[in-house]
Amino acid sequence: MADTFDARDTQNPSQREADLFRRLPEVLRAAVAAPAYAERLTGIDPASVTSREALARLPVLRKADLPALHKATPPFGGFVPAPLSSFGRLFTSPGPIFEPEGRGDDPWGSARALHGMGFRAGDVVLNTFGYHLTPGGFIMDAGARALGCAVIPAGPGNTDQQLEVIEAFRPVAYCGTPDFLKILLDAAEKAGRDATSIKKALCSGAAFPKSLQDEIAARGVEAYQAYATADVGVIAYETSAREGMVVNENIIVEIVRPGTGDPVPEGEVGEVVVTNLDPHHPQIRLAVGDLTAAMPGTSPCGRTGMRIKGWMGRADQTTKVKGMFVRPEQVAEIAKRHPELAKLRLVVTREGEADVMTLKAETSAPGNALASGVAATLQGVTKLKGAVTLVAPGSLPNDGKVIADERTHG
Repeated sequence: MADTFDARDTQNPSQREADLFRRLPEVLRAAVAAPAYAERLTGIDPASVTSREALARLPVLRKADLPALHKATPPFGGFVPAPLSSFGRLFTSPGPIFEPEGRGDDPWGSARALHGMGFRAGDVVLNTFGYHLTPGGFIMDAGARALGCAVIPAGPGNTDQQLEVIEAFRPVAYCGTPDFLKILLDAAEKAGRDATSIKKALCSGAAFPKSLQDEIAARGVEAYQAYATADVGVIAYETSAREGMVVNENIIVEIVRPGTGDPVPEGEVGEVVVTNLDPHHPQIRLAVGDLTAAMPGTSPCGRTGMRIKGWMGRADQTTKVKGMFVRPEQVAEIAKRHPELAKLRLVVTREGEADVMTLKAETSAPGNALASGVAATLQGVTKLKGAVTLVAPGSLPNDGKVIADERTHG
């Protein structure tokens, strides 16, 4: 692949891994200057965290916990060592969760993703992500301008005005949700307006099912997906290969079993955990709440970064059974107490007018004593009685679910 963003696109994978973990101790040293990280990482020597195995021993910080932490110690819960004045912009996302933006040209790492999707210097880009209080618009705006693109800061909505702008500036590229791209194309067709200048798109922030992908492609737009969050920026992105998403540079992605910080084998679905390598705003093992799986090998497009399958659902599978919350962390605790078990899946159903729990557990050594022991642990951990079914290794679905709520609601 001759046309790369920079040399790191095609860096030897083992060299990239070595580089990431050579830089990690410095980021950890910066993190512990923040009181919340200092408390969480007590007793950890940053110099010793130079491998995935060592990183996996550090505690996970769950994004779902951030609103309460930020409220208790505003604005960032004690996780940001730098003063507010050192950042370029300050945002809030639903929760609320508060986020700072760095001062560099591309603080969210989106330029590489846009380049991988075919955006180039001189392109005019219609950016319909929101610019008001939330970082979405600025994440893509910064990256596009760092590439040398001209950006129309359109934000979402105002379809008629957007069509006027499209006809005037003739943007070749679009950033926004896939839904709004369809709305714009439909509105242009209905009103007899010309939106055919748009030939490529970065889509994020909403599901992009195959049916919609095909429709957008049939209308002459090459649309690619980016996986991004307001905390981290662009985590991974699609390329012309259309085989999964390439993980961005400067971040370490782990896939862990939901409710734990334990990495799963390659190919198994689990929760995305991100560590960034920004000493100014370090994020150490942030569990963002999404499910995906790592893919083997490297992309046919020539980029050599780790690949993931893209968004595969939400990792927070907490559910209410007989009026009590049951959480993935509790299923993980059961696994910890019974090392002879492999994968576990707590299935919740209705029989008559009552909730019923069945814990399905993979094991190579089934037996009544084990089943009754696990049943006692299940009751002890969840305070609820449930059945236990021991199954053969590899027989449970690879979908990342540790709690499957199969009740029909309504």
